[in-house]
Amino acid sequence: MPRIALVTARVARGTDHDMPALLQAFSVAGAHAEEADWDDPAVDWSRYDAALLRSPWDYVDRHAEFMVWAERTAGLTRLLNPLHVLRWNIDKHYLADLAAAGVATVPSRFIEPAEDADAALSAFLAEHPASTEFVIKPAIGAGSRDARRHGRDQLDAMREHLHQLLAVGRSALLQPYLARVDLAGETALIYLDGEFNHAIRKGPLLRPGAAATRELYASEDIAPRTAEPDELALAARAVASIPVEASLCYARVDLIRDDAGAPCLLELELVEPSLFFAHATGSASRLAAAVLQHTPRSAL
Repeated sequence: MPRIALVTARVARGTDHDMPALLQAFSVAGAHAEEADWDDPAVDWSRYDAALLRSPWDYVDRHAEFMVWAERTAGLTRLLNPLHVLRWNIDKHYLADLAAAGVATVPSRFIEPAEDADAALSAFLAEHPASTEFVIKPAIGAGSRDARRHGRDQLDAMREHLHQLLAVGRSALLQPYLARVDLAGETALIYLDGEFNHAIRKGPLLRPGAAATRELYASEDIAPRTAEPDELALAARAVASIPVEASLCYARVDLIRDDAGAPCLLELELVEPSLFFAHATGSASRLAAAVLQHTPRSAL
């Protein structure tokens, strides 16, 4: 019987709504799966045939420690998604790679700790004269933590937000706020084993002028959604641009529409995204099957 670790965090226990269905799916598939906290020193990762990243959501504040754990664990068992994908996707600088590959993305500007943040901010605002609101968030982040929405006239607040991130060595990401999300929300397209499986609508998360969430992740308004053809085409292009040869067990492509109504990539989630099994019958079973397919044959 294959042994699968579903990697989570102590602070996330009971909050990963996909976890019960996934545990049941592995059991039905004839595998033993159990939750394991990534930083638990008592866990022997070599006991598992695969370690599936699911909800290690406190890595944002412990990035260096988490990457040391991931590199060590990848040497002891099959880490899914793989370590090189984790390294690439955990930092939102990957958006520049996708844009260079021809994937339509939300316009993005990264500011590094050593840069002149005020000058970079002024230049970005000048590049987007029609935008009335902007988003500032960390390049390494999850669950909308430390992300805020600012009006163009809130220059002091934007500067303060930037300097708070940069002062602790975090790279910052600037993007214009695309107002259509307030009515249409985001579309998240979920891929399992390289194939599109289902889509959901996520309501707008950032309120004008509001402080960043202090919770593990921002509260989300989720509903099923039928993906439009142009969304499916863009998502397929994004997935095809991932620097990996084999299909991934899971991927989530988050899209919003720009002022002209065209879809553009907000984020490509390959590390620890919620997959919203409740909105697609059989999806947990499909992920379990993909994991077992990716598990070394010697374990089966």
